[in-house]
Amino acid sequence: MDERKRDSMVAYLRRRMAEFDIEPEDIARSLADDEARFRQVRYRDAFGQTWDGKGTPPQWVVQATSAGQALEHFAIDETAALHAAEAQARTGVDWRDDPFAGTRLASGKAAAFEAHEAHEVRERRGSWSRGGERSLHSS
Repeated sequence: MDERKRDSMVAYLRRRMAEFDIEPEDIARSLADDEARFRQVRYRDAFGQTWDGKGTPPQWVVQATSAGQALEHFAIDETAALHAAEAQARTGVDWRDDPFAGTRLASGKAAAFEAHEAHEVRERRGSWSRGGERSLHSS
């Protein structure tokens, strides 16, 4: 960001802070509270929703795990990453890098791939048999 844009943004923020009677200390306190809250978080999804792992799981965790996603996929600490590595060793599947993991596209992606492969096989068989039929009729 160039200096002029930065200065303009700072002036705008100062005007808005004055309009809502917000002091710099209020922002510092809010940032510190957010930082403390995020330190306690153990799981986070791609949309920034978080859970500390205590109590009843939130809806996003329930939906993801019901769809077959491992809870460790959402882990943000070293202990949970270790559990994810153990789960990968057990199942042989690493879902951490799958952008569709935990969504209905995860199973749909595999099904679509299988359908595409089956279609290609049918196409190859069809063109081979049609070619074979042509060669039989032409001789």
